[in-house]
Amino acid sequence: MGDLMDSYWRLPPVSRNIATAVFVSSICVYSGIVSVFTYLSQIELGNPRFPRREDMIWYLVFVSTTIIAIDYFAGFGFGSYLQALILALAYTCTQDQRGAKANFFFVTIPAQLVPYSMMLVSLIAIGPHIAILQLFGLFAAHLYDFLTRLWPEFGGGRNLAPTPGFFSRIVAAPFQRVEDRGFGTVIRNAGSGTSGSSTGASSGGPLPDAWKTRGKGNRLGGD
Repeated sequence: MGDLMDSYWRLPPVSRNIATAVFVSSICVYSGIVSVFTYLSQIELGNPRFPRREDMIWYLVFVSTTIIAIDYFAGFGFGSYLQALILALAYTCTQDQRGAKANFFFVTIPAQLVPYSMMLVSLIAIGPHIAILQLFGLFAAHLYDFLTRLWPEFGGGRNLAPTPGFFSRIVAAPFQRVEDRGFGTVIRNAGSGTSGSSTGASSGGPLPDAWKTRGKGNRLGGD
């Protein structure tokens, strides 16, 4: 290990940085982190079912909690749930892509079959334990889809898993103090609707606040 690290640090800077980038990229692909970011981007930017930030966050909370609950009550004791979350994200992304085609490895398949193909590959290449974990993710995503879309649209009921109201307040809080305008950015004071500072002059007169402590002021040439 020591010889390997010595060889790494003896590399020229450019070669060392490229080697590091390749290594980190390989880890991200192998662990599934890249897949998570890919599917999350599709949900956040291209899925009309999640028009607000809080809707996507609630979806992640609901699906993740369901996966963990299934594992707990089933007694499998999985220590990591990333593969289940990836499968859930893939299912949610592809349900609204019916009729479209997707490239899965070297085969073109209907988009909605991608999550099932992922489970099949995991079953053959890795083993049944990963396929079972992915099944948890499939169930969690389908449960969310049933409660929020299928039952209201086809069962005549109401949304049984709406985004909680406090999620909107939590998500909106960091964005309430900053307001973008065409001529600059205004930072609002907490607890008031007035702007505390801005790119223009402060309220209360044309002079900066710091000048107001210098007295009433006199005109040049005055008494």
